[in-house]
Amino acid sequence: MDVTSFGINHDLLLRGIYVSRVDEIENGFVTTFDIRMKEPNREPVMDTSVMHTLEHLIAVYFRSNAQWADKTVYIGPMGCRTGMYFIFKGNLTPQDVLSAVTDSFEHVINFEGEIPATKPEMCGNYLDHNLKITQWESRKFVNEVLKNMKSENMEYPKMNYDK
Repeated sequence: MDVTSFGINHDLLLRGIYVSRVDEIENGFVTTFDIRMKEPNREPVMDTSVMHTLEHLIAVYFRSNAQWADKTVYIGPMGCRTGMYFIFKGNLTPQDVLSAVTDSFEHVINFEGEIPATKPEMCGNYLDHNLKITQWESRKFVNEVLKNMKSENMEYPKMNYDK
């Protein structure tokens, strides 16, 4: 079974930016990043309204960013609600995207106004958003993790199969 996240020791996983996988496609690569905002099974997960708001705000941020628009493949929530997946073109490392990821969450923190695409004809669950709690979660992630990144916030803890 080749599912990267099933080989990660979630009991030891910290908040951070991790390379989940790098895939070769056509004449290049795409890198899937695990943007882990919560420590799995040790912190309360994020509400669906927070995940949904992050998806809308950060997807629009990257697709509107001159440097990242053409590199952005996908921005979306993890089913376990402990973080997000960001997929970018290129064979990239956490260090390559740290500044852009930080900027995207700071965009969320400073966002004012109507969340993009929150009309019934534009979104399948347009009422499920919460900007204030999303900003609180984003501020916590930026201040506690992104501004203090260490190797353990960028390198997956491997599963110990000897137990």
